[in-house]
Amino acid sequence: MALASDPHAQEAYDRLATLVALVRADGTCLMVNMALENTLRLPRSRLVHSQAAHWFNEPALLRDALRRVIEDGVVVSRFAGSLRCVPPGPQTLAVHVAVSPLARDAGEARALVEMTEVEQQSRLDRERRARDLAAAHKELLRNLAHEVKNPLGGIRGAAQLLALDHPGGSAGEYTGVIVREVDRLQALVDRLLAPHQAAPRWAAVNIHEVCEHVRTLVLAEFPQGLAIQRDYDASLPELRADRERLIQALLNIVRNAAQALAERMAVGDARIVLRTRIAHQATLAGRRHRLALELEVEDNGPGVPPPLRERIFQPLVTGRPEGTGLGLTLAQTLVQQHGGSIACDSLPGATRFTLVLPLPEKP
Repeated sequence: MALASDPHAQEAYDRLATLVALVRADGTCLMVNMALENTLRLPRSRLVHSQAAHWFNEPALLRDALRRVIEDGVVVSRFAGSLRCVPPGPQTLAVHVAVSPLARDAGEARALVEMTEVEQQSRLDRERRARDLAAAHKELLRNLAHEVKNPLGGIRGAAQLLALDHPGGSAGEYTGVIVREVDRLQALVDRLLAPHQAAPRWAAVNIHEVCEHVRTLVLAEFPQGLAIQRDYDASLPELRADRERLIQALLNIVRNAAQALAERMAVGDARIVLRTRIAHQATLAGRRHRLALELEVEDNGPGVPPPLRERIFQPLVTGRPEGTGLGLTLAQTLVQQHGGSIACDSLPGATRFTLVLPLPEKP
């Protein structure tokens, strides 16, 4: 079966985050994926059988790349170009282009043209770095937690035996301090290990039920001077998630926002907004999703200090003297376990955490 007419190949290309076209040696388009169709804002029926070079403001660049890979045998030819897009929206889109040869189909030479938006590439690079960093942190924390956890039991047991041998005087007081501090460290270690100790329990989850649960918990903890406003898109479908982990991730973010609003709570104008929307053609973990759920947590606090903005999701990084620096790290881990992403934009008076989670694909 020819690749251009293979429905399985078409489905595979439609799942890619990059813009993809299959073309003949003369530049005639044989197949496009959904990402390219949506970016050019033209139906697939208009793009197939058209000249791919005409999509570019610099058509000669694509023609030269096709000649190099098909006639000269170059493995891949790359160039920077710009696509002509149909309004509304930007009429020109800067892209990185890679052209590579494919196996001949019925004797016909063909090439695969892959285009990545320059801005999208930067976003994908940031997301990839964040995931790599999170994975490195996870491994480091797991190793560190096990190294700390092993001697804690021995220290606690020795302190208890010491207390039995010296039941009176200051020894009992000091051993009590040791036991309490060991228990505190044990609880901290358990928090480090908790997200990785059990598999997620997947089920259909209503994001607004999760938001309302978290809203109730935070308002109970901060009953004075704080308003948590709702801005929900009621049309959002359910997503596949672990409800408890999703609650924990959102709770950590909203509670973090509430703690940053202490001064505004004192004057009674602290505000957090929970906002849900549909995101179209979202790229998550290198994969394009037709629909995703976007959840924003916005507050009117002082903002994240500039030295912390690039490191806010790293473990043990906190701007509060009493903080542990684990809340946002855990939130990021839990969101990534759902195949999603989390980002923070912060200015004084407007800090926004944005969670993007994939929605189930319709069959």
